[in-house]
Amino acid sequence: MISRRTIRIKVLQVLYAYYASSDKSIANSEKELAHALSKSYDLYHHLLALLTELADFAQRRIDTNLAKLVPTYEDLHPNTRFVDNRIIALLRVNRRLQAYLSHAKPPWVNHPELIRELYAFLTESAFYREYLEKKESSFADDRRFAEKVFQNIMLAAEELHLVLEEESIYWNDDIDLVVAMIIKTLRDFGEEADEYQPLLPKFKDREDEEFAGELFRKTILHHDELLALINTHSSNWDLERIAYMDILIMQLALAEFLFFPSIPTKVTLNEYIELSKYYSTDKSRNFINGILDKALRELKSNGQVRKSGRGLIGESE
Repeated sequence: MISRRTIRIKVLQVLYAYYASSDKSIANSEKELAHALSKSYDLYHHLLALLTELADFAQRRIDTNLAKLVPTYEDLHPNTRFVDNRIIALLRVNRRLQAYLSHAKPPWVNHPELIRELYAFLTESAFYREYLEKKESSFADDRRFAEKVFQNIMLAAEELHLVLEEESIYWNDDIDLVVAMIIKTLRDFGEEADEYQPLLPKFKDREDEEFAGELFRKTILHHDELLALINTHSSNWDLERIAYMDILIMQLALAEFLFFPSIPTKVTLNEYIELSKYYSTDKSRNFINGILDKALRELKSNGQVRKSGRGLIGESE
C-alpha cells in the first residue's frame, strides 16, 4: 500500500507545481495528486511483473540453447532453478496481479533491450550464482532470492531507472518506495499461497486515502497563516532568502501540526526533516528543524496544537 511518506512526497511535488503554475485551480491539482498516487500503484504491479518477465527471458534462452543443432552438455542440462522459482510461479498465476496488468501496458514495451540488460546484470551477481549452485532450495530460499532481485538488481539498475524516468515523470522518485512495498508483499507469501494470494491495497484505509487531499487542500487554504508562522520564527532570515522548497516543506509540517489531530508531532517532524534531505539543500535539515521546533513550542503554548488518539500522550506538554 502507498505509505504516508509517499503521500507526503507526492503532495510536496504537486504543491510545488501548483505554486509554479499560472493555473491556480485546487480541483485540477487534486486530480493531479490522485493521478500521481495512482501511478505509484501502477509501478508496484509493473515491477512485480518484471520479475516474471526476467524468468520468461531466461526460459527463452534455455529453449534456444536446447534447439541448437549441436547443443553442449550445459545446453542439454540447464539449471532451471530461477525459472522454477516458486515465488515467480505464484506471481504468474496471481489473479489480482494479472487482472491489473490486463489493463496496463508495461513501461518497457518500447524498450525490449531492458529485459536483456537486467538479465545480464542478474546473472553476473554473486547471489544469483549462489542460488543456482544450492543443492536444494526451500520456499524460503526462493522468497529470499526474489527479494534480493528487487533489492540488488531493480534498485541498482541504472537502465531501469532511465526507462522509468522516460516513460513517466511520476516515477522519478518512486522506485525505492515501491520496492519497499514489494518486499512487504513477498514476505506475506507462504507455502500455502495460491492464485488468490492478496496483494497490497492501494491505501491502508480510508483515512490514508483522504489524507493526501486534505493535506494538500489545508496547506493551500491556510497558506498565509502558515507563511506568517515561518516568517515569525525565521526572524534572522528574509523569506526571499529561504529556499522555496524549504518553505513548502515547513508549510506542510505546520499544517500537520495544526489540522491533523491523530498524527503525533514527532512523526511529522521526523518525516519532513527526512524529506528535506532529498528535496532541499544540504543545510536545510538543521534550518527546518530549528524553525519547526520553535513554531511548535509556540503553537503548543497557545493551545493551537490539539492531538488526540492512541499513542499521543504527552503531546500537550
